[in-house]
Amino acid sequence: MITDILGYAGKRVVVMGCFSGTGEAAARTLVALGAEVHGCDIRPSPVEGLASFTTVDLKDPASIAAGVASIGGEVDALFNVSGLPQTFPGEDVVTVNFLGLRQWTESWLPHFRSGGAVVTVSSLGGMGYLARQPLLREFMANSDIASGRAWYQANAERAGDPYTLSKEAVNTWTQVSAPALMERGIRINCTMPSPIDTPMLNDFRQVAGDAVLSAFAKAKGRFSTAAEQALPLVLLNSDAASFISGVCLPVDAGLAGGLAVGVLNLQEMIAEAMAKA
Repeated sequence: MITDILGYAGKRVVVMGCFSGTGEAAARTLVALGAEVHGCDIRPSPVEGLASFTTVDLKDPASIAAGVASIGGEVDALFNVSGLPQTFPGEDVVTVNFLGLRQWTESWLPHFRSGGAVVTVSSLGGMGYLARQPLLREFMANSDIASGRAWYQANAERAGDPYTLSKEAVNTWTQVSAPALMERGIRINCTMPSPIDTPMLNDFRQVAGDAVLSAFAKAKGRFSTAAEQALPLVLLNSDAASFISGVCLPVDAGLAGGLAVGVLNLQEMIAEAMAKA
């Protein structure tokens, strides 16, 4: 009889971004599943039962290095949940959402046990990544935070929305990295959530407006909860997903699938939502 298909009991995991929202929900779930959970964020986490909490600023390479050193030891799983909306400066958005998370992850890779896994929260906002590969590869060729920020500042106009750019980069990085990491016994995946009912939703509302957000919530008729986004992260880094890597998983109640095959039309859904407003 299968009793623990997720296999987190006794495993050592790190959750970046556990102050609130999806990261907080993931950390609470992992603690309940018996993992040794080390939390990180720029603000203290309310999650009880953490093995440790470390303040890390993903905009600062020194803070990233200090965070890895402070936690130390080997790890089984890394959860990358930190993110900034477009209400912050563009260079900070691309740094926290991609450049800093990439450096954070790469700093941990030498410490992974065989069978380890990485999962990162991307977004449906990045689902057009395959159509922008030349630009994304150019951006991603900047291997450190400073050069990546400088590239964005010099190319902001053609790069477009910094949030979209950063999430498209996460999707691309996930799939580009998967084959080589699998050779080392490490899996890497990401999720692409639809809008989530967390405090950050207000920031997205300022940028996109209610009509656009409502259109992205149409498939289910409501926004997802933090727990509904956290559980797929827990699944992807678990033993139950041991043969899954390089996946950009929509967690959106079927929206991306409907758009992909033409059953849903985003522009029509936005127009419908605007008409009802």
